[in-house]
Amino acid sequence: MSLAAPLTLLENLDSQLAEHGFAVLAPAEVARLVGGPLDDLQRWAGDWADLPPDNYLKDGGRYRRRRHASYVLDAGEVRLAPHRAHWQPVEYNALHGGMERWFEPMTPAVTATPAWPLLLRGLARHASRLKGEQPWYLEAHQFRIDTAGGIGRPTPEGAHRDGVDLVAVFLVARHGIKGGETRIFEAEGPAGLRFTLAEPWSLLLLDDERVIHETTPIQPLGKEGGYRDTLVVTLRSGGFQGPGR
Repeated sequence: MSLAAPLTLLENLDSQLAEHGFAVLAPAEVARLVGGPLDDLQRWAGDWADLPPDNYLKDGGRYRRRRHASYVLDAGEVRLAPHRAHWQPVEYNALHGGMERWFEPMTPAVTATPAWPLLLRGLARHASRLKGEQPWYLEAHQFRIDTAGGIGRPTPEGAHRDGVDLVAVFLVARHGIKGGETRIFEAEGPAGLRFTLAEPWSLLLLDDERVIHETTPIQPLGKEGGYRDTLVVTLRSGGFQGPGR
């Protein structure tokens, strides 16, 4: 049986993050964070059906599709950064760290809509309340994990941190699957929590310095297979991750 996520109201988000290192918002609270109707986000969902394959999976899997984009947000101004490789050190990603991974860019179907900069500004606003006002370097990832091969792994690297300041995981869709349970652990302690994001456009926010996270594999409920779509946005101070940073 899936465990319901512990939900936080938007007005309590900053205190929840500061005290516990994570927070979960229901879709209605996400709409408040963005400052627009939820329909503006739900219109993006079709773009996940056309994601290119992730050709860098070292476990040999073909279950992940994705796109990627990078932004700099400073003093409320959102600026698209030149397209770049996604890079993580092996200390944070033992499976895929230390390699440049070039993914196709996100499309205007999402990034050219009025809601997109509002979403990024909303995340940066709470990152600054948690970590201090400063420029933020954001990476956005569209993911589809499918069960065409029988099983899909949202986090093939296992429980991990991302080497950033704040991680935002939006559930975009779940279709025809079981599994996909979110697990959060204290980075410096024994406490842990598990639950399942079930509602489209619910949001998990993580203070990456304080918590480790993973999502369990997904399996199909029927012969037709299924998928789990997410939008992951990371915010980092001081610059994008790269060799030597």
